[in-house]
Amino acid sequence: MVRNRFAVVGVWIAIMAAGFYASAHIDEYLTTSLVTPGSKSAQADAVLNTEFGENTQGSFTVIYKYPQSTLAQIQGYKDSLQKASHVIPGSEVTQQRAFGGVLLASISTPLNLLDAAAQTDSLRQGLAAQGLAGALVTGPPAINRDVSPVLANDLHRGQVVAILIALLLLLLILGASAAVLLPFILAAASISLSLFLIYLLAQRTLMVLYVPNIVELIGLGLAVDYSLLVIHRYRRELRANPDIKVNDAIVSTMGTAGRTVLTSGTIVSIALATLFFVPVPFVQSLGAAGLIVPLAAMLAALTLTPALLAVLGRPAVSTIGFSGLIAPTDLLEGSWARVARFVVRKPKTTFIGALISLAIMATCALWLSITPSSLTAIPSNLESSQALSSLINRIGPGAITPHELVIDLGADNRAALPTMDAARKELSLHLSKNPEVFIAATDSKTPFVNSDGRYIRIFLVGRHVLGTSQSDKLVEDLRSLDLVTFGFSAQAKAYVGGAPAQGVDLIHAIVESFPWIVLLALFLTYLLLARALRSLILPIKAIALDLISIAVAIASLVGVFRFGFASSLLHTYRLDQIEAWVLIFLFAVLFGLSMDYEIFLVSRMREAYDRGASNAEAIVEAMAHTGGVVSAAAIIFVCAMSGFVMGHFAGLQQLGVGLGVGVLVDATIIRGLLLPSAMVLLGRWNWWLPEPAARLLKTKASPLDYPEVRP
Repeated sequence: MVRNRFAVVGVWIAIMAAGFYASAHIDEYLTTSLVTPGSKSAQADAVLNTEFGENTQGSFTVIYKYPQSTLAQIQGYKDSLQKASHVIPGSEVTQQRAFGGVLLASISTPLNLLDAAAQTDSLRQGLAAQGLAGALVTGPPAINRDVSPVLANDLHRGQVVAILIALLLLLLILGASAAVLLPFILAAASISLSLFLIYLLAQRTLMVLYVPNIVELIGLGLAVDYSLLVIHRYRRELRANPDIKVNDAIVSTMGTAGRTVLTSGTIVSIALATLFFVPVPFVQSLGAAGLIVPLAAMLAALTLTPALLAVLGRPAVSTIGFSGLIAPTDLLEGSWARVARFVVRKPKTTFIGALISLAIMATCALWLSITPSSLTAIPSNLESSQALSSLINRIGPGAITPHELVIDLGADNRAALPTMDAARKELSLHLSKNPEVFIAATDSKTPFVNSDGRYIRIFLVGRHVLGTSQSDKLVEDLRSLDLVTFGFSAQAKAYVGGAPAQGVDLIHAIVESFPWIVLLALFLTYLLLARALRSLILPIKAIALDLISIAVAIASLVGVFRFGFASSLLHTYRLDQIEAWVLIFLFAVLFGLSMDYEIFLVSRMREAYDRGASNAEAIVEAMAHTGGVVSAAAIIFVCAMSGFVMGHFAGLQQLGVGLGVGVLVDATIIRGLLLPSAMVLLGRWNWWLPEPAARLLKTKASPLDYPEVRP
């Protein structure tokens, strides 16, 4: 990289140009879907699509409030709505119902979500042209159309705030020097590469709307983490050896800090790659984005950073006046060294006190409840949101996520048989008596019977929105129906569709795969850490500390969003449930990031221990030299996460709060107190790696041959 510095910089300039193009066009390919391929709800959606022409992702819902009207006037509203729907080629009004001064209609289109979303404005204009001024349009395409610009504005505002705060903190940390700009250059490069790769993937696979927000804000945090570690180590090399050549200092820096970045980036990527094992495209797309971002940040840190340092030379880290908080030449007399010595003197007290504090902080996690999606937690000024609110006020929360029961009678024209018609009515009556059912709508004509008379369906509006226990119970009740008892033939088969059924299947897929994801992440991380740190004990300790920080992060979500702690200060939603994708993504990201800080600190301890320092001396030296970098990187990352919290979407707010609290607690209480105290208590066993295990891991053994020096 040093020899080819200008070529490396040139390649990254080209990558940034490609990333700029991708960021301007990526929204055209982003979508959202809760479908779980191969699930029962997916089978129901396939039947609805092929037999009734209903495309859930491409269907609109229209709500029109009308004044007191005659039956003829109401029919006129229906006819006008029918004409307005024709602005979308191939569309069909699959359902129209008028009750309580509201006309509720479903318009199905043959278009996919993105193409249907592009027709939203045309439909709204068509409704107004037909005299239905004030009609509200919602549904997946309309929501997609409405939220996309809001997400873009949230991202822009979050970027500006995160960059300004990061710049101020970097000036405080590194002093007035050109070095404060390097993390931003690295962030721009890694984000550009990530967006370009995701842009290519989005043309082939599903990528969710949240991806650019996640890529750009997490990419900024990781880039600052990695570049700050390298710059700090490079500056220490120059100050420790005033006569060293710049190129030699860069090579020495990359041999230590660069290796740490390589290990850290690999572990973060592995943790996020485990999301591919969740059989849900929504989660897999987040896993793809999460895998690409740390790899891109790691690649930029290992190539662009040394190239830029070689181009800029010593002036890159030369300061004017104030030299920064982590610049003192004798760090062994600094605040982190004093904290480390206190911990070394009182390891048991520190360990127990920190553990009790973290346990108290994690107690809110006991009240955790999850949901597939927070449909009501979108900006209230959007038309699609107003339509949802209108439905909830008029009918109830369940109106925005109706159930659909489809019955395959086994042969054509059976729906017209008197016995089948009687069975349909008896089943509908039975369902209407369910306390959770608000409306059970059925008929012997279209759209309740398909064209060949083989399939019939019943629309059900529940009293609760998807994800609640009552809504989930209704889905299970529908799936367990014994059709024969209502007069259907033994060949009849029921399918349950709609958003609530999709949500049940999504949660089931996540819950079923999550333990395996955790085990895989732990196993792979253990192997990598055992090899990198040359110890069988340290990886176990690192994993345990990571799990503690994750528990505290999850508890913070419950505390803020369910119980309202600091909710008014942060301007977040108040919700009883946390979105499921947030938890699984939070686990993967936080597990990797926590391991980042672990490696930053422990790898420096490993260096000192290999030079002959005792366990206690190695702890003090590492905390003195790296503790400030870890805390600074964590604070900047937390500031980057504020971009999520300041947004308008519950899922991203939850992700921002969880990552922010998790990283802050991890970099302070856990890495500052719990980590060193645990290492003092373990003593020389920290570094235990017998020869057989070393051969298996293809690394050096770590015999316990250094005398323990008691503080």
